[in-house]
Amino acid sequence: MHTLSNLSPEVRQYLLVTGNYWAFTLTDGALRMLVVLHFHGLGYSPLEIAALFLFYEFFGVVTNLVGGWLGAHLGLNRTMNLGLGLQVLALLMLAVPAAMLTVPWVMAAQALSGIAKDLNKMSAKSSIKLLVADGQQGTLYHWVALLTGSKNALKGVGFFLGGALLALLGFAGAVLGMAAVLALIWLASLATLKKDLGKAKSKPKFRDLLSKSRAINILSAARLFLFGARDVWFVVALPVYLASTFGWDFWLVGGFLAVWVIGYGIVQSFAPYFTGKRRGQVPDGRAAFVWALSLAGLPAAIALGLGTPLPAQAVLIGGLLLFGALFAVNSSLHSYLIVSYAKEDGVSLDVGFYYMSNALGRLLGTLLSGWVFQAYGLTACLWVSSLFVLLAALISLGLPKVR
Repeated sequence: MHTLSNLSPEVRQYLLVTGNYWAFTLTDGALRMLVVLHFHGLGYSPLEIAALFLFYEFFGVVTNLVGGWLGAHLGLNRTMNLGLGLQVLALLMLAVPAAMLTVPWVMAAQALSGIAKDLNKMSAKSSIKLLVADGQQGTLYHWVALLTGSKNALKGVGFFLGGALLALLGFAGAVLGMAAVLALIWLASLATLKKDLGKAKSKPKFRDLLSKSRAINILSAARLFLFGARDVWFVVALPVYLASTFGWDFWLVGGFLAVWVIGYGIVQSFAPYFTGKRRGQVPDGRAAFVWALSLAGLPAAIALGLGTPLPAQAVLIGGLLLFGALFAVNSSLHSYLIVSYAKEDGVSLDVGFYYMSNALGRLLGTLLSGWVFQAYGLTACLWVSSLFVLLAALISLGLPKVR
């Protein structure tokens, strides 16, 4: 505690924001894995499992758009704490007797969790813009990469936690335990976060929700297809395929996906070193195009590999690891560009608009993950993924080539 008090106010707030985000992310990753594995075990089809996340992703689109406006009016500390409180409520909704866990009830709880997740993420990403001086772009990229990478590493831990808790405590016990721990963290956050962080000096009108920046609009469109490309095979198709085709149990599916996301987060944290930091450079639109193009053919290559005599597990796992590394750099680079492009006064408006596109891509990917996998299999999901990444690369050609 003494060491924390010796830090600058900006660094202390960054650590508080990051710790808040970490705690939320653990429960978010665990809940995702709990729902997928629990309802797959109950005999739900891939499309039905995808439908459980429909409101989660849909309300993420709405929340990012409106949440940016709320953050500019109320302050980012309030929107972040609101997200934590709503997640506690969503977890409690799922800690009911099994007979009450109907599809509409679970979809409603997931809707609340989706609102909570995107309020928390939008607040955390926007806060960094305000804690780093405008001229320190290298520091900004470094802090964004650390926050994004550590968040995804912890989300991977959450995947493992979800699989482990399901096996040890059952569904109701797992969500109840997570709700109790997160409620304590929420109370601590209410007392420690800076009260006026992120409030806009000039209060934006509701019509200001849509971004007027060409660069942000183009980056948002690229982000939509980039994250659609990941979720079209990762959200439903992959865990169900691992369980049904390879015969993996809850522990193995949760553990493997956890390791993948942890590695993905670690690569994200080091993305500045891969994209120019050693040369004293920060990335621009040209870098976004090049990195997206390097990823575009990989899902198609995995799909082709699954159709050969090569061992399917080796092809899928090896391809997934390479996809994770390249996707991590793309994601971290995008996260830096949006914070860099956003205007400082009312930063949450620009960041919220951008993450609305991110949520829309996840929504599209989740729906396609269930439908395409059920109708055509994992290979078709991989071909759709390649097409989406290629679209993201082509859209990125319109980004500014220098900051």
